[in-house]
Amino acid sequence: MPIRSARQRTVLVMLLLTPGRVVSVDALAAAVWDGAPPTTSRNQIAICIAALRKILREEAGVDGLIETAPPGYVLHPGHHRIDLAELEELVARARQAAEYEEHAAGAEHFEQALSLWRGPVLDGMTGDGIDGAVTRLTELRLDLAEELAALQLRLEAYRRVIADLAPLVAEHPLREEARALLMRAYHLSGRRADALECFREGRRVLIDELGIEPGRKLQALHSEVLAGAPVTEVPRAERQRQVPRQLPRPTDPFVGRLPEMRLLDELLEASGPPLAVLCGVAGVGKSALAVYWSGRAAERFPDGQLFIDLAGFHERGAPVTPLAALDQALRGLGVPGAAIPGELHERAALYRSTLDGRRVLIVLDNVGSPEQIRPLLPGPGPSRVLITSRAPLSALAGEYGARRIELSRMTEREARELLVAVIGAERVEAEPESARRLADLCDRLPLALRIVATRLISDWQWSLRQLASRLEDRRGRLDMLSPHEGGVRSGVWLSYRELSVKAATLYRLLGQLAVPDFPVWVAAAALDVDLSEAEELLRQLVGAQLLEFGSGPERAEPRFRFQDLLRLYAWERCQAEDPEPARRASLARVLSAMLGLADEAHRQMYGPDEVLPDDLDRTMRLPVGFATELLVDPVDWLESERESLSALIRQAVQNGFSAYAWALTTRAEPLYEIRNYLADWRQNAELALEGARAAGDLRGAGTMLSNLGTICVYQRQYAEAQRLVSEAMVLLDRADYVQGRAVVRRNLAICLRYTGDLEAAARHCTDSLELFRRSGDAAGLSHALGLLAQIELDSGDPERGIEISTQAIEASYQAGSMRNRTQNLYRLAESLIGAGRVDEAEQVCHDVIGLSRGQGDRLGEAYGLCALGEAHWRQGKTHQARAVLVKALRATEEIGDRFLRARINTSLACVEALSGTDTAADRLERARDEFHVLDAPVWQRRTERLHRAIMEGGAGPAVDREALAHLLNGR
Repeated sequence: MPIRSARQRTVLVMLLLTPGRVVSVDALAAAVWDGAPPTTSRNQIAICIAALRKILREEAGVDGLIETAPPGYVLHPGHHRIDLAELEELVARARQAAEYEEHAAGAEHFEQALSLWRGPVLDGMTGDGIDGAVTRLTELRLDLAEELAALQLRLEAYRRVIADLAPLVAEHPLREEARALLMRAYHLSGRRADALECFREGRRVLIDELGIEPGRKLQALHSEVLAGAPVTEVPRAERQRQVPRQLPRPTDPFVGRLPEMRLLDELLEASGPPLAVLCGVAGVGKSALAVYWSGRAAERFPDGQLFIDLAGFHERGAPVTPLAALDQALRGLGVPGAAIPGELHERAALYRSTLDGRRVLIVLDNVGSPEQIRPLLPGPGPSRVLITSRAPLSALAGEYGARRIELSRMTEREARELLVAVIGAERVEAEPESARRLADLCDRLPLALRIVATRLISDWQWSLRQLASRLEDRRGRLDMLSPHEGGVRSGVWLSYRELSVKAATLYRLLGQLAVPDFPVWVAAAALDVDLSEAEELLRQLVGAQLLEFGSGPERAEPRFRFQDLLRLYAWERCQAEDPEPARRASLARVLSAMLGLADEAHRQMYGPDEVLPDDLDRTMRLPVGFATELLVDPVDWLESERESLSALIRQAVQNGFSAYAWALTTRAEPLYEIRNYLADWRQNAELALEGARAAGDLRGAGTMLSNLGTICVYQRQYAEAQRLVSEAMVLLDRADYVQGRAVVRRNLAICLRYTGDLEAAARHCTDSLELFRRSGDAAGLSHALGLLAQIELDSGDPERGIEISTQAIEASYQAGSMRNRTQNLYRLAESLIGAGRVDEAEQVCHDVIGLSRGQGDRLGEAYGLCALGEAHWRQGKTHQARAVLVKALRATEEIGDRFLRARINTSLACVEALSGTDTAADRLERARDEFHVLDAPVWQRRTERLHRAIMEGGAGPAVDREALAHLLNGR
């Protein structure tokens, strides 16, 4: 497809580099004109876009590929193939295969990924934004070549490694990892002299070009080759740890603050302070300065930059707790959610350990008090902390040597420079006194100055004198945050009162929502308009700088957010202008829309159910096609709305919408379960329980008590779970809520099963089956059938377990619940193992593992691997069993499931006993003790029987495989 214009090619490349995400007009212009765009750049970019659309339409027959989206354009790939997206998918598959030691599959995926290169990346193209992508992709190609070589060494393809790496090392002689892999390939293939020469050449280059000796790894390998020692293990390719890049886009243009930036530069010095505090009144530009300076200094922090908004001075709602902030920071640093401890001191210790030795810039924005951030301060080391706050936080200077920087309002010169940068020097020079008066009326606060400057450039008929005159008429202040009458409120009011009636109404209604940010559909629900109208109104608000375009790098849909002062002003106007019934109706529509989407996400995962009350207003429905597109991956969508869900649940309780609160909590269960957000789940369930009790809602209170009991089951707190579920049963029986009664009886059966009372568990499970049938809940029925199958297996009747789990699988198909089907297939596998039909069980285990991986369910995958390992050793495949069980154990350590870990160790002990290893008894003792702590008597007795048999029979051939299996099957 011919694209002859260099500008058009640059614009297209910029869009292709981030498919599905908005690229701003400013970014496109910076790329086309290499950071120095002309004043007509916006029009010229629009012309380029129009030309590209025409070429795509006429030459390729494609329409709608490039779409206008504030503040720029987005390329929607649809079904079209983009090699960069294909590359990312292949690399992810390769690394996952390598993680599971599937070396051949990993190598094949790496080779496919590398085959996508046809030469230098974006050869001949340059520009702001393109150069960085070229560097990143070029570096990635070298990383992938090294990772492929490491796998090929494990596959003993030494000659292939030599053929691939010899030219790479010659072209990039300073890459020590590649040289080490090449040396190892030479050595393993018997070419010891070549290995030594490879080291000597690398050492010469490093000394000549950098003046340094080779690293420890190369030197150790050199010694190994010199000694002629055989290489017994090939190391894995080194994986780069996650490097967070969380800084928001800086304010543009940014002017002034040179003295403050010189003080911040002290953070970069080895002898400088470990942290700095930017403090001052609201609207003075603390966050803007922090983000701008951090962006300039980012390259001095190669291990990444964290950005956390602590909401310390949020007008409504609680500040972010240290526990929640540490969770966000640890996830940003690459720590899996399941590995994050629940206690504050443990979480803070892990945070400090993760940062140890790394040079990370940590920006803590909008801090309320020293207590809020003390756990977020790293230990001694090269990391630095930049804090913004309205409070002086003087204690940090005394305790930690913080550099405190008081940010005052702009100087007259800086305020003038800001006006010049936004509206142009000609207009300021034409009315210098009016410009000075305008700055004074805005209290020379950057936020207010930007708002009035935007008003000036949006309508060139306004003079600075006229606008200053308007500001003179303003009365009142925005509470204490605007110290003078001409402060922030004046600027906001000027923009606000020029809005259309609908835009102003939307602005006010959005201001009452407690969510941190929001997509277009929230605005549509708040105002009760369609999506296209809501998007147009949001554009008006963004154009007036009353809202910010806040889509992050991982967001699939555009999102918007308020600055704090602008949200406060919108909330204030809402209280003054909108009657309470209108405010409540708007909030109810947003809750209804969120519930509709969350309910559909839940349905896709678990199938339909009857949990939500019939009288709950769910009339606010979004277009079917839009909702379908939004929920392509229901768990990812729930993740994107995680903070908003918690905020709306709290707001629903505070405003008397308790039914929405508990309904939203139940619909978010897939997210809480799969991503291990148990703290969020508990917090929201407790809030919703409080609201339901206040409203006298037996059904809601019982459902939330049941939720809290489920959380306790996940945390293996069976006594507390049984108490909560029993309390829930009383309420739901009184409410005569059939489906809820079924759920609590099923949950009670789960508790009783784990504590060993199998007869009572079977009785309650059977009761729940009848109730699920009465309520028509097919998903609940399939889950309860699976549980009953597990109880029958635990009771020593695996054939009955096979029969019932088969029924459960069929019920899950009828319910349309993929998750239930996966869980019931696992129960079928366990029953088949118990019945001795291990060859059949093996295939079912593979189905469980595949389905779990497809759903991103790491816990389900670990259970499938555990069952597969047991199936292997019961067939005498001890080597395969050990490999699979080690994978399962690694996954379980990441998830933090102590019960499953003890199960896996039990199977590993059997493998060790059959292999004649003397560690089996010790491993069984550890598993038995774990089961005792977890109050799992059935498995405690099983491990005790196995331990006695091994101690009495000794290791090796005296341990009979059938006898071990028999001991494991019993109660």
